[in-house]
Amino acid sequence: MHLASLDLNLLVALRALLEERNVTRAGQRIGLSQPAMSGALARLRRHFDDELLFRTGNNYELTALGQALLDRTARACDMAERVFSSQAEFDPVQDGHEFKIIASDYAVTVFGTELTRILHAEAPGVRLHFELTPATVTEETAALLSTTDGMLLPHGFISGYPAVEVFQDRWVFVVSRDNAEVGDALTPDDLNRLPWVTYRRLYDTTSTRQLSMLGIEPRSEVSADTFQALCFLVAGTRRIALVQARLAERLRETAGIRVMEPPHGMVPLHEALWWHPVHTHDAAHMWLRETIARVAKRMAERSPEG
Repeated sequence: MHLASLDLNLLVALRALLEERNVTRAGQRIGLSQPAMSGALARLRRHFDDELLFRTGNNYELTALGQALLDRTARACDMAERVFSSQAEFDPVQDGHEFKIIASDYAVTVFGTELTRILHAEAPGVRLHFELTPATVTEETAALLSTTDGMLLPHGFISGYPAVEVFQDRWVFVVSRDNAEVGDALTPDDLNRLPWVTYRRLYDTTSTRQLSMLGIEPRSEVSADTFQALCFLVAGTRRIALVQARLAERLRETAGIRVMEPPHGMVPLHEALWWHPVHTHDAAHMWLRETIARVAKRMAERSPEG
């Protein structure tokens, strides 16, 4: 099937039909009459050799293929919009633009706050939306990058895509300020003995994989989808958590925690912005990357973490 032989207007119609599950509402959404929308549905059914939508009572439901196409169609439309919104020139003072970046709550707290201050001062027409990193990031890298402006993610999860280095950090442990079971320095026995608070699944971070190689098997008592939560979930308990040093220092007083060095050396974090090659020569995206690199340089100059 050659792309040149397809009517790409049908892609827009397909998305509306699958999301609205109603011919009339789908037509209203994209500005087509009910007969025109019915004609588009008929063409789509012939193309896919599938009903896509079928009536159950007063409503329509998606066929198995329609359900499979639902997410793919939305991503294809988003990608097409990004392709056709590419710009040859970009003026951050005059031009309006919305960027979407996938990032953990940690990356937003540590780097996003610095970046948005610069945008606020230098690019009044620019809007920035941070979306929380999904648990499926390694399985759906291509799809996620194709529909966003990039991902703030440490090295070790994805490869094969262009990236700009952002900042470095290191891993530290946090325990409750009043945890009397932990002395002035952590021991390997402490790590095996104490219950843990972990990020999502136990092996969603490269740090826990490193610990496993050292013979340390964390016993997860609580897990959470954000790194900030880990600091607060150890407070007032025997629990221990592994978090990034920059984040731990910010939350030390607020969360009531002690920040402690690992008993073993650990590979540091190297956070980067990864993007899809389709954005490489887009003027707005080039400006975003240059701005991120500039903010990263300022952070490195004033921080001992580098």
